[in-house]
Amino acid sequence: MPQPSQRRAAVLGSPIAHSLSPVLHRAAYAALGLDGWTYDRFEVDEDALPGFLAELDAGEWAGLSLTMPLKRAVMPLLDEVSATARSVEAVNTVVFQPDGQKTGDNTDIPGMRAALRERGVDKVPAAAILGAGATASSALAALGELCSGEVTAYVRSEARAAEMREWGERLGVPVRIAPWTVAAEALGAPLVVATTPAGVTDELAAAVPESPATLFDVLYDPWPTPLAGAWAARGGAVVGGLDLLVHQAVLQVEQMTGRSPAPLAAMRAAGEAALRGR
Repeated sequence: MPQPSQRRAAVLGSPIAHSLSPVLHRAAYAALGLDGWTYDRFEVDEDALPGFLAELDAGEWAGLSLTMPLKRAVMPLLDEVSATARSVEAVNTVVFQPDGQKTGDNTDIPGMRAALRERGVDKVPAAAILGAGATASSALAALGELCSGEVTAYVRSEARAAEMREWGERLGVPVRIAPWTVAAEALGAPLVVATTPAGVTDELAAAVPESPATLFDVLYDPWPTPLAGAWAARGGAVVGGLDLLVHQAVLQVEQMTGRSPAPLAAMRAAGEAALRGR
């Protein structure tokens, strides 16, 4: 069996070529002196995932990072799933245990909280979420600890509205639904979390108020988004997608390597350099 200094890890998803995870994890390995560790990326979809996992040697592999569309598909393939991951039905981290078992966790939720707390956002009286996809459910879970009041979700369809109401009930977070047509109203909230794909919030940039509070925009490429740029220009605090990516990766590195704390500064610097090079 390989020694702990000779382990493999990777990120899986489809598409995967854009992922910054290899940059972040390799930077962590270098800073931690884990010279024999490797971290790769593999294009894997839902159909290919069971076969891919079955071929991995738990003695060789330390763990996997998962992105879309695998976060839910992987759950029945694991031996154990954390309560955090079950709360949003999404696993983004798989760790191969010494006994060969595969355990799943979700580091997006604590990663969101850590990214906000790093910028001084520890408690807010209310919050708004732009969008209602998979990332929105993780944001709602993160706000369960950070928000003392109501969360308003701005959505495009009744189907999405129903999903967010269901997530709110499941997570114990009071959720109010508002139509996307009035999404500009969200920008006055103490905390705004933008979870939509690139381009969707661009129309809101002109509606940023004179003294905005805090925006958490989960995108990181291209950066800044028009909304984040307008927000910063008005003097508001901005937390970006790279902040989330780095903080959730820190937790992954700690789980996969058993080394703590992971080198946050080195990982962030590597991510920033990679984005500048794109």
